Amino acid sequence: MKKAIPILLITLLLGQQSFAQETFPRNDVKDLRGGAYAFTNATIYTNSSTKIENAVLLIRNGKIEKVGAGLAVPAGYTEVNLKGKFVYPSFIDLHTNYGLPKAETPAAGGGGFNGAEQIQTKTKGAYNGNQAVKSEYNAFAEFTVDSKTAEKLRASGFGTVLTFRADGVARGTSAVVTLGEERDNIVMLKDKAAAHLSFNRGSSRQSYPVSQMGFAALLRQTYLDAEWYNKLNPKPFKDLSLEGWTASQNLPQIFEANSWMNDLRADKIGDEFSKQYIIRGGGDEYQRISEVKATNASLIIPVSFPEAFDVDDPIDAERVSLTDMKHWEIA
Repeated sequence: MKKAIPILLITLLLGQQSFAQETFPRNDVKDLRGGAYAFTNATIYTNSSTKIENAVLLIRNGKIEKVGAGLAVPAGYTEVNLKGKFVYPSFIDLHTNYGLPKAETPAAGGGGFNGAEQIQTKTKGAYNGNQAVKSEYNAFAEFTVDSKTAEKLRASGFGTVLTFRADGVARGTSAVVTLGEERDNIVMLKDKAAAHLSFNRGSSRQSYPVSQMGFAALLRQTYLDAEWYNKLNPKPFKDLSLEGWTASQNLPQIFEANSWMNDLRADKIGDEFSKQYIIRGGGDEYQRISEVKATNASLIIPVSFPEAFDVDDPIDAERVSLTDMKHWEIA
């Protein structure tokens, strides 16, 4: 029996030609055939339950035009015979920092770096009084293609990602990009895709907030501050963070909670301000599945499950708690 060779659909999309970049100079002869492909005789899964045998997939300029059995190959299309091969849709990762610079090292202790107390913000510009509120940030402004990382993600089956900067309680907006290796403006599908929140102050060096209660309080205060700020006319001062916060309220709101307890805490804040968050959980939601389900939130759940503990040595086994063992077993 011949071994079927799976092909990820997104890899087929990576061949889109640069002739579509009308605003960039092209040091080549323009070829109208570029970017038009017909993949024939493949077994294509269009979703988890629909399979099409001997299918034809038509792609032009990196976008799928048609897929089906018995389609005629239009003139000008480059035909690629995929007999014996399978085509699947790629995965989409909704929680990445792909193509963005790393956030600064989080502040240590409760009073900033080296234990020095910092009451006021040191962020220059007309921004919020708390450095953990970074809602003016937009990922698209810093995004650039990272070929090395993109290759690894594609090898794992991913073709598109949501990318954001994991820094602060209010983190600004994310962008949706493909994992192609064209110019940045070609791979970017949506510049402002979602707004991001968390119970983590990130790189802020201010003394407040440092506790779970403080993170929740700062988020609630920011909702109230933005409501008040928007009513001022004329405005006596400029707060670009609050303006960014307001501008992103109509976007999907993704809250990085990382545990079932924080899932419920985040949902409570959302209910208070009429927001239904998309919650990034921690993989322990099974412990309170009924309560988590009652939030009606869509969940982004990690699939990096806990590794088995090394308990061959009785001394090592003694150090592993029952809680950790049960989590490994059930997660």
